[in-house]
Amino acid sequence: MITPTEKPKTQNEIKMNIPESNKLHMNNYDIAENLPAESWWRQLCEVSPGIYVSGDLHHDKTCAEKQLDKWRKEELTHIVDCREEWNDSKIVKHYAPEITYWHIGTHDNGGVQEFDWFDKGTDLIEEALLVPNSKILIHCHMGVNRAPSMAFAALLRSGKGIVESLDAIRSARPIAAIMYAESALIWHGLKNNWSHKDIESGIREIHAWHRNNRIDIGWIISRIRSNEQVVV
Repeated sequence: MITPTEKPKTQNEIKMNIPESNKLHMNNYDIAENLPAESWWRQLCEVSPGIYVSGDLHHDKTCAEKQLDKWRKEELTHIVDCREEWNDSKIVKHYAPEITYWHIGTHDNGGVQEFDWFDKGTDLIEEALLVPNSKILIHCHMGVNRAPSMAFAALLRSGKGIVESLDAIRSARPIAAIMYAESALIWHGLKNNWSHKDIESGIREIHAWHRNNRIDIGWIISRIRSNEQVVV
């Protein structure tokens, strides 16, 4: 256990103090019966002025070029790619060289995300936002967990509140589960010298928000998986 005078050092060290009954169980989400998850997959969703979240480019080259054409028409200026498993730097450089592409890949295995991933991503996003009229797309494969969680970290870093940030992301992108929000909150709290009690309070706030804003992440992922090989 952490004593009141100790500063928490790891995510698990903090999480161990949260009663099991307050912890988030992603598989217990209610089914969003009328949510066309697959249609939201590659939609550009503006979660905050100049910050968008979406899924990735299509694996088919022609389809990917059509997507990039839409992104160019939307006047996107930067891409932050959160996928560990793939890299689109070549096609973006070839077909949309005016868009700055950053690859900061990470896993999507559940559990926690490393603090340096949030450091790298939010540093780049903050840098991009300094450019007038910038539009930044944060994406992973499905735009369900990694990209929304990075967007959450960026909104926290910009000074927005926990619930305010979660609401903004879910309102713009109904399929965003934001599974790594806890890691982002702990990263943000430690970076800003929060006490362990304040961090634990923030985690409870995230858990309460998830309980009150349920979606079925398994169903959403299954709907997207069923459309992965569709070429439009």
